[in-house]
Amino acid sequence: MESTTQIRFPYDQSIVKELPLLNKNEIEDILVTAEQLFNDQPNWIPAYKRIEILEKAAVIMNDRSEELIHIAISEGGKPYKDSKAEILRAIKGVKLAAEHISQLKGEQIPMGLTEASVNRIAFTSKEPIGVVAAVSAFNHPLNLAVHQVATAVAAGCPVIFKPSSNTPLSGIALAAILKEAGLPNGWLQIVLCDNETAELLVTDPRIHFLTFIGSAKVGWYLKSKLAAGTRCALEHGGAAPVIVESDADFTEMIPDLVKGGFYHAGQVCVSVQKVYVNQEISDRFIKQFSEAVDKLIVGNPFDKTTDVGSLITPKEVDRVEEWVNEAVAEGARLITGGKRISDTCFEPTILFDPSEGSKVSTNEIFGPVVCVYPFKNREEAIKRANALNVHFQAAVFTKNIDAALDTAKKLNATAVMINDNTAFRVDWMPFGGRDSSGLGMGGISYTIEDMTREKLTVFKSKSL
Repeated sequence: MESTTQIRFPYDQSIVKELPLLNKNEIEDILVTAEQLFNDQPNWIPAYKRIEILEKAAVIMNDRSEELIHIAISEGGKPYKDSKAEILRAIKGVKLAAEHISQLKGEQIPMGLTEASVNRIAFTSKEPIGVVAAVSAFNHPLNLAVHQVATAVAAGCPVIFKPSSNTPLSGIALAAILKEAGLPNGWLQIVLCDNETAELLVTDPRIHFLTFIGSAKVGWYLKSKLAAGTRCALEHGGAAPVIVESDADFTEMIPDLVKGGFYHAGQVCVSVQKVYVNQEISDRFIKQFSEAVDKLIVGNPFDKTTDVGSLITPKEVDRVEEWVNEAVAEGARLITGGKRISDTCFEPTILFDPSEGSKVSTNEIFGPVVCVYPFKNREEAIKRANALNVHFQAAVFTKNIDAALDTAKKLNATAVMINDNTAFRVDWMPFGGRDSSGLGMGGISYTIEDMTREKLTVFKSKSL
């Protein structure tokens, strides 16, 4: 009997679609197709054609943006205004991928610097790395697909894309659009399968590059199982610490932190999670922050007034509720929220000074919860912010340039935002975690470069 997966609307758990899962035998056919395309070098898609395909895909996506927004909401549960922003980003991402193709270039390597290297000219060039396996996450179903699929198309690599089983419809829609835009058969294959079959796919020696966005536990496990020679990029989560100094501008900061903490119900790898506030202003901060959070509208993500939608599954609501209750039992003061609204929604929650040992302090929450910790000494706050082994994006709010630069230097993060929230991202910037938060840097152009490899060509001639 054929196995299937049910895609449910996270808000009310109604079934949106039921799709078949591939089995291990079907994975073999997919790998054979991808390998044959890569080995057939004379028929690689030329650069000008890749540009045409991606540019046309961006036009089609723009024409169908409302349809894509609807798909993303129905499977991911992100509110309308945020899903709309995601689709606009995804369109821009496809354009960025098309533009970067013209930047895939090598350089001349000097020769004649020693007697042994005379009569030679040498240069490097970029080639596609090979077959790409892309494993994606649920929280930005279209934009993440663009970051993993459009980049592979731009690099000239056949790509096998495994979307999250919760949110595969956006990736499937992207594949249909790319095909309509002229991408030849086989260059993008969508794989819906269980975890065991996915492991079989990504660890196959015919895979040259793995791009993985998801949990650290799974990502690092898969990396340990990769075939010799397979390169990879891993993007996991963090705890997104923020340092707030006593001279911070509340007018700018409060809305920034509310957005950064509760966008997509906190289900973002760089959501504001741990805010360290100078105790001189902590009472004022708590008052203004909680007043702003209390104004957030929680509800159906299709409603254009909704600020915070549902979590991806009821199981996640159970987990967040358990963690919040544990934090309160261990001494945290509940400022606002703290309760489930339904099986699928949880109140936007602020916890004050939870124990450093509570799960909300030691793990990525991935829910609508922000923890606030008072500090006397900024050095101590930075030390606490750096204490976990996850390090991704961080932030500092201050109008003192020396304090800002000092904090940015000392925070262990791949990116530090000054007077902005930790969730800031544009798709042309480098983006990724360090230490256990990931490996390599994403961002459209960075990923395309990752999916290429260099070749050195050396001419020897008496005429040189």
